[in-house]
Amino acid sequence: MPDSVSGKIQQLRDELRRHEHLYHVLDEPIVTDAEYDVLMRELEALEASHPEFLTPESPTQRVGGKPREGFVKVRHSSPMLSLDNALNDGELLDFDRRVRELLGGSAFSYAMELKMDGLSLAVHFEDGRLARAITRGDGSVGEDVTENARTVKSLPLQTRQLWPRFEVRGEVILNRRAFDRLNAERDAEGQPRFANPRNAAAGAMRNLDAAVTASRQLDFYAYFLLVDGAPAFDSHWQSLDVLAELGFKVNPKRVLCTDVQSLAAQYAQWEVDRDSLPYEIDGLVAKVDSIPQQQTLGWTAKAPRWAIALKFPARQETTVVEDIGIQVGRTGAMTPVAHLRPVVVSGVTVSRATLHNTDEISRLGLQIGDSVLIERSGDVIPKVVRVVAEGAERRPFAMPLQCPVCAGHIVRQEGEAAYRCVNTSCPARLKESILHFSARSVMNIDGMGEVLADQLVDRGLVRSIADIYDLTLDGLTSLERMGQKSAEKILANIEGSKASPLPRVMSGLGIAFVGERTAQILAETFGSMDALMKSSEEDLQRAEEVGPRVSQSIRAFFDEERNRELIERLRAKDLQFTYEIKRREGGRFAGKTFVLTGTLETMTREDGKAKIEAAGGKVTDSVSRKTDYVVAGDKAGSKLEKAQKLNVRVLSEAEFLELLAAPE
Repeated sequence: MPDSVSGKIQQLRDELRRHEHLYHVLDEPIVTDAEYDVLMRELEALEASHPEFLTPESPTQRVGGKPREGFVKVRHSSPMLSLDNALNDGELLDFDRRVRELLGGSAFSYAMELKMDGLSLAVHFEDGRLARAITRGDGSVGEDVTENARTVKSLPLQTRQLWPRFEVRGEVILNRRAFDRLNAERDAEGQPRFANPRNAAAGAMRNLDAAVTASRQLDFYAYFLLVDGAPAFDSHWQSLDVLAELGFKVNPKRVLCTDVQSLAAQYAQWEVDRDSLPYEIDGLVAKVDSIPQQQTLGWTAKAPRWAIALKFPARQETTVVEDIGIQVGRTGAMTPVAHLRPVVVSGVTVSRATLHNTDEISRLGLQIGDSVLIERSGDVIPKVVRVVAEGAERRPFAMPLQCPVCAGHIVRQEGEAAYRCVNTSCPARLKESILHFSARSVMNIDGMGEVLADQLVDRGLVRSIADIYDLTLDGLTSLERMGQKSAEKILANIEGSKASPLPRVMSGLGIAFVGERTAQILAETFGSMDALMKSSEEDLQRAEEVGPRVSQSIRAFFDEERNRELIERLRAKDLQFTYEIKRREGGRFAGKTFVLTGTLETMTREDGKAKIEAAGGKVTDSVSRKTDYVVAGDKAGSKLEKAQKLNVRVLSEAEFLELLAAPE
């Protein structure tokens, strides 16, 4: 039996690794997300039943269990130096001249690669398994972010063992689609937007919670292969080929240039074509391909003499703002957009530019009719940098009183920059509403991914999230790449979602600032959807952790007639609209609030929470003066420190078990 289980586990791991490579590296998936999830759950179940077979490189182990308390500093095997920049053709020609002079006229080639705008990472492998990942840091010493790196699905956890130890250096990036979705989510949660994909990628890789890193959908592109801190082959190009053969994602947009003229031609072409890419680049990188010639050229104190970064210039032009319109995003956020007198910027005619929000318009001092400087930095919609001259007949912009797409109510919560359409069924935000409603942590409708959501909305099959429950087999199989078996699975998952408890239904409605935890608190406080709908702002604020901003958002949501119609349609589909609080009345922990932190030896935190609630107590995530006990396991960290500062009683795991077993 163990041999057959071990064999099945290995088979599932190999199959999942293959699908990860096809999807995240080659962009050629052959199974749906739902089919992939079935394989993953089967492997998780086998590993849970047979923990003796669990290994760190298993696909199930990409996300660790608990947040870290900090990062360890680690010295690099060899310096990760920055590159000198060439900002124009003259500086490129100067670089090429120096290379030719130092090589004494010997023939050479340049390996040209796209300069991806992300975070540099050094990943070490031992016996073919990912052992450590280190950020660039200051070039000599970086931070150990191994647990976070393991969540990047295009980075193999295991590969062929060509050497006992080797190192892969590359760039961690966030593609444009993932970046846009991340900022949309942050808009919905009232959090500040990330300025660019690089900042978002860097922030994710240095987050203390690997689960947050995993949620960002980062990508890793390899560009160096080292053994004992030195290049593995005599040709950089050969190293790139071997990295691709080992299963790493290597950018295919690379060219071997035999002279500086062909390199300059690549630079000119990519300056025009850069926006056709699904990710940001800020230039090209040229490296002398021969490693022996690199060694001959050597290094300065700061950078190698055999490589140069060909940076793209800023792309700015002056034009006139002829009008300001509104673009409604997928979370209902309403973004003012400047309608410009058309102007050519870097070979592309630009007629619109984002203004972000009304606060930004005020900061710029912008009115319709003004002349402005615009910048095109890879965004689909360029931005206004500043007002150059006030127009002779300038007029101020005013936010409309209704959503321009659906005529729904518009609200602006206190402390928020954005105005929002609160109609969940607004066509401008419907696709995002479907994805949120179907997410695993919400209604858990496996198979309802971006491609399917796009088709359902574009074909008119879903005009509201309630329409999900009216989907038919014929309707689904009429869609592209949707077979009967997959359609049947999705319909079964939709039917199964009806059993999801009220907190998940509340979370799925997409009410701004009402996430999983707040929805749970609301369900426990009000007990039913009807009671929640009837509650005033004052009533809502009696619920724990619900303040004015959240209560205003909830009230605005239910005041929108179309949202109330949505609720009634969901009720008619037999979704769960009441909630029974399973906390024991009375009990030894009645009226007591606990916080669990650190790693417990005899139970998981979920087990500990269940025991506390079964004894009538309550578990929260943060320590405050209202906390009665903090149960501290191994590596408890900041919550333990806060408890000590606030004089909250701290229990060891043994003391907690003793208290739990004490007679009432």
